[in-house]
Amino acid sequence: MEGGGGGKMGYGGHHHHHDTAKLLKAVSRTVEPRNFGIGLVAGFLIVTCAYFSTAKFDAIHIALVSPDARNAAAGIGTPVSAAKASNQRLDDLEDALSKLGSKAEVLDKDDDGKILPSPETDSGQSASLGNTRKDDTFASGGGGGALLPPLSSEEPANSTQEQGGLEDEELQVQDAIANSPKKSTNGSSSPAVFHSDPATLPVPPVQQIPPAQQQETKAPPVQQIPLIPEAKKTGPEESARREWKPLCDLASNRRIDWCELDGDVRVHGVQGTVTLVGAAKAEEWRVKPYPRKVDTNAMRFVREITVRSTTDAGAIGPEAACTERRDVPALLFSDRGYTGNYFHAYTDVILPLFLTAKQYGGEVLFLVSDFQMWWLGKFMPVFKSLSNYDLVDLAADNRTRCFRHVQVGLTCHSDFSIDPRRAPNGYSMVDFTKFMRTTYNLPRDLAIPNAGTRPRLLIIARARTRRFVNADEIVRAAKKIGFEVVVSEGTHEIAPFAEEANSCDAMLGVHGAGLTNMVFLPTRGVVIQVVPLGGLEFVAGYFRNPSRDMGLEYFEYRIARNESTLTEQYPPDHPIFTDPDGVKSKGWDSLKEAYLDKQDVRLDMRRFRPVLKKAIAHIRANKLQ
Repeated sequence: MEGGGGGKMGYGGHHHHHDTAKLLKAVSRTVEPRNFGIGLVAGFLIVTCAYFSTAKFDAIHIALVSPDARNAAAGIGTPVSAAKASNQRLDDLEDALSKLGSKAEVLDKDDDGKILPSPETDSGQSASLGNTRKDDTFASGGGGGALLPPLSSEEPANSTQEQGGLEDEELQVQDAIANSPKKSTNGSSSPAVFHSDPATLPVPPVQQIPPAQQQETKAPPVQQIPLIPEAKKTGPEESARREWKPLCDLASNRRIDWCELDGDVRVHGVQGTVTLVGAAKAEEWRVKPYPRKVDTNAMRFVREITVRSTTDAGAIGPEAACTERRDVPALLFSDRGYTGNYFHAYTDVILPLFLTAKQYGGEVLFLVSDFQMWWLGKFMPVFKSLSNYDLVDLAADNRTRCFRHVQVGLTCHSDFSIDPRRAPNGYSMVDFTKFMRTTYNLPRDLAIPNAGTRPRLLIIARARTRRFVNADEIVRAAKKIGFEVVVSEGTHEIAPFAEEANSCDAMLGVHGAGLTNMVFLPTRGVVIQVVPLGGLEFVAGYFRNPSRDMGLEYFEYRIARNESTLTEQYPPDHPIFTDPDGVKSKGWDSLKEAYLDKQDVRLDMRRFRPVLKKAIAHIRANKLQ
């Protein structure tokens, strides 16, 4: 049996050898020796290129990674070695990863595609950032090659600038990553935290970071904020305390202190108190509701009002019980200060009252803390146009009036001006002039003379100071140019003079309160302000910008020395001519006495006539439109 088996084996081996020989012979006929050698050489070259390519990549990578990062990567290169690492080794790993993500991967190329110096050879930490745009590095939205996530919209883009100086952005990123588990990603006071994307790192040790730590590091700040904040369930007392704001504002407006109270508000006139009852916090303020708070002379006669809040109605005494309840809001203001001056009457009370009360459509009550009937009667049509109720003399009112809303002090922006961006309903000076024309039933809204009539010029004739000495000459010149001229100073009654002003197309006057009557001119009319000697251009601004805001054409004429009667009182070398700044530096009283109280004007008509021609040309152009 063994011999038979050996024979079979021998037969099988002989047959296999024969087949192999036939196969080699066939291959030798198909593949020529020359082609076979070329194939071997090509394979060798492919293997060689692959080897050197891998080596070059490793060399570049090693050059960009600091020694600490290489050591850390070597220690955690495999799962086996990572399992043997100690807790200290994990801390080193975290530092290495932060350096690797923020420096090696982000700062590997500059804008021209050149390799930047490695952090090891860089002389300063900020130098590697010098050729890298900060926006691309810290806020790239993808596609730009940056590895850091976009900045959260909830955090400042560059918190170091707000602190007054630029810190090293590289250190900032490293510090943010290293301390990320300790800092809240939603804190507005802390700098923005940037995280490296682990997927971009060339080694896999990121998988060895504990799950809790990896979750804190990887989650971007914006994902921590829900799209719809969940409302916290709080009691009414806690909610009121959280929404509480001070009753009064003494800082935002340079002209006036004002207070706003909503809820159970009780006003006692004789005591001069405005109290919010049942508030979440007790406060007390003392204010004078007149818009000249920095002018002690104006404020000395303005009554002080106590504005307060209390958590207990019993704490304010039995006199606090309501004797009258009103559903309409109340506005509390003073009519003292400088209201005896016609200009101040408008800029300090009438204009702020329009700005504050017009929005209520008449459903508002006026509480006047310093009740001057002679002055209130003068402007009674204005008060009746803004309120459907009688004025309340606060100092004589011994009742407790209760309201849902009270404002102490009027809303005002600046002298004789409205800022539509801050005004209720976007009110402007054009709206104010329309309101004044409506209040006094004035017919003309546009300065367009009737066909066949001359444009009318109103000359404000002052009786005591800053008079036109040659008024007759001015009238003749204006008539010769084509104006119909009206000369008037006005009277105590506003309505007759308002009608006179509205019938005119242009107004001429030396700087003074009389020019305030421009509020009655029709829109697209002309205002000519004559500025006396003494560098008074700054006071001319009280009418310059407001007139333009009213839709009027404004011309400003600054007189020469020979047009001032001061030349008849002082020699040419007097400081009143040579040093007006020195006169003004002594204070308002010095300026007023020298340039406003003792000076009249004699216009040089050869010099002034071109101004009149421009004014009438503007009015006639209105007629053509």
